[in-house]
Formats: sequence, C-alpha cells, structure tokens
Amino acid sequence: QVQLVESGGGLVQAGGSLRLSCAASGRTLSSYNMGWFRQAPGKEREFVAAISWSGIGTRYADSVKGRFTISRDNTKNTVYLQMNSLKTEDTAVYSCTAARGSYYGSNYLGYDYWGQGTQVTVSS
Repeated sequence: QVQLVESGGGLVQAGGSLRLSCAASGRTLSSYNMGWFRQAPGKEREFVAAISWSGIGTRYADSVKGRFTISRDNTKNTVYLQMNSLKTEDTAVYSCTAARGSYYGSNYLGYDYWGQGTQVTVSS
C-alpha cells in the first residue's frame, strides 16, 4: 500500500505558474508508474500527465502539452507537475495516482492508489 499526498496548489493569475508535488509514503515510488488527473466542478475526471517508473516515458493530454511537465525524483519519493502558462480552464482539483502494473496511460481505471487532491484556481 502506498499513500499519496499532494501539495502546491493555490490561486494564480492566468499566465502564471505553479508546481505541484506528490509525496509518497509506505512504499518506494520507484516501483510505480505515476499520473496526474484533474476534476473541475460538474465535469468528469480528466487525464493530465503520466510518467513511467524510470522517468524516461511521459505522456500528456493534448490540452496541457507544451505547458505542463511531469517529472519524478525517486530518491525523494516525489512526483512533480510543473504548470506554466496557466489558463482559467486549468482550474480543478489535481490528484496524483500510482499504478502497480506497467500502465501509465490516460484511463483512470489503470491506476491503483490516489491522493486526496489539491485545488488549483486560475483567475482571469
């Protein structure tokens, strides 16, 4: 079992940046592929980005490609989401997730553990 805790959310103006962190406890993160999803009020959960256990492979939603960067530091048991050029439509609760198997795609059903999420609000 792995516990995930997100941090780094907050209020930022459009065009600004935030860096989210996802810290793990209970197990070493190097065993898991990791992902970030988001959910805005009244909308379905949406894939944002994912990274393989080694950090070599990454995937992004088209809506964030070129603006967001996912990375990981297995020595710190932490995964990051650097968000630049934020838009009002990026406003959502962002959650990190871990997959026990080889999956690191866009389907939330492929992941096994979830954090509680951190709120990101982008104002115009």
